[in-house]
Amino acid sequence: MYSRLSGYDDVNDAEPLSQDPTFRLIGSEKIWERGAALTSRLQSFETELLAQDENLAGLDAINRELIERAESGDVAQRVVLDMDSTEIPVYGQQEHSAYNGHFESTAYHPLLLFNRNGDCLAAELRPGNVHSAEGWEELLLPEIERQQKLDKEVVFRADAAFARPEIYEALEERGAKYAIRIPANDSLELDIAQLLTRPVGRPSHRPVISYKSFLYQAASWKKARRVVAKVEFHFGELFPRIGFIVTNLETDSRAVARFYNKRGTAEQWIKEGKQAVKMTRLSCHRFRSNEVRLWLSVIAYNLEKLWRRLTLPRRIGNWSLTSLQQRLVKTGGRLVKHARHHWLLLAKGHLTRQRFDSMLRMTAALPRPDG
Repeated sequence: MYSRLSGYDDVNDAEPLSQDPTFRLIGSEKIWERGAALTSRLQSFETELLAQDENLAGLDAINRELIERAESGDVAQRVVLDMDSTEIPVYGQQEHSAYNGHFESTAYHPLLLFNRNGDCLAAELRPGNVHSAEGWEELLLPEIERQQKLDKEVVFRADAAFARPEIYEALEERGAKYAIRIPANDSLELDIAQLLTRPVGRPSHRPVISYKSFLYQAASWKKARRVVAKVEFHFGELFPRIGFIVTNLETDSRAVARFYNKRGTAEQWIKEGKQAVKMTRLSCHRFRSNEVRLWLSVIAYNLEKLWRRLTLPRRIGNWSLTSLQQRLVKTGGRLVKHARHHWLLLAKGHLTRQRFDSMLRMTAALPRPDG
């Protein structure tokens, strides 16, 4: 876990890291002379021990407990959930890998669920050729029920891949709000025909944006639902940009569109996970072993996100996870061992004494978990 936080994405890096004094201290002082986890031990740990059903479920439980501890201090009464899928290319004949026509690559196609802070609440590794919304209920519905038990209002956002009537119905049955983009069609565009005419006069250099809210019922829907349309005319573009959002939010159309547009941050969180903790490094042959590697990366990602949000000074709290790794974690240092103390001497390029002390104070001030 800590090797992933430090940017070492594969067990091939374990050989030199096993001799690193800091990693030895993280593990146990009992193995100080023998080194920390070696390559062979880590390899069997990932592909055999953690791949067992109960241990794989335990990784999910560890991640859930980690997020719950962070949520204990959150007094907000509204929880926003973002769901998205992504591509993880594979190179070889990994089990259940398949060609995905949308991404135009042979890949896995995992599904991820985030909260508004960017914490990854749940993840599922899937074969490469499944639909983007496949398995949504296994990730989304338990999280909605958990949040509602805490008396939280739940709002769900997703792109057009999740525009399914069964999703709308499940959310409505549980009293959850949602804003989901739906693909355009002739019937929807007919309802906003008056907005599709370019304004008369010289084109504005600033986008001209119009909104409209109306009731719409597709053939596969059991009832009519509110749809918010957004039409944008941009300078130099012949045709307008059109977007439709199906929602049960009761705010005005502009607020609905602005709320939905924040869904794009989920793509940035996925990008951070791929770059910082190497979620894409699924190089095992067996599918179950790659599930383990994905979960280890998710937990490492959440640890780094919580570190940035809860214990970093405000001045550097907006650094990317990659910048934190390169400037604060993978920094030069020397460990001096004495009979009673260990002295960690660090280079003060970015990790200054004041910054290090500030992180320690903020970490010590965090509420301690029960037990």
